[in-house]
Amino acid sequence: MKQAFRNSALLVLMSLLLACGNIGNMDFPGVYKIAIPQGNIITQEMVDQLRPGMTKRQVIFVMGTPLVRDPFHQDRWDYVYNFQPGGGVRGQERLSVFFVEDALINFTGDFTPTSEVDQANTI
Repeated sequence: MKQAFRNSALLVLMSLLLACGNIGNMDFPGVYKIAIPQGNIITQEMVDQLRPGMTKRQVIFVMGTPLVRDPFHQDRWDYVYNFQPGGGVRGQERLSVFFVEDALINFTGDFTPTSEVDQANTI
């Protein structure tokens, strides 16, 4: 009797452990998966408006409030945008903006400013 109870308890325990391990792999066909955008949307038009010497308030007007403001480095702002289409691969775009004495000096990231010749040709 004890052996049968022990075997059935072991079987139930193993079943629960196996079920918990497969939760992340459950893809049901036909189930809608929502796209998940997070962070600051960054566009090429926004980046093209950034100019050296802009104040922090002007950068906020163009780019919006930064997602990350490091309390130890007040002169660096990070704009991050994550997007994961339903069930797809997650994409990420980043832009770091640097200031000296409340004036924009540089920015780096996944975007580069379009040259003025390219902008003139698109108008």
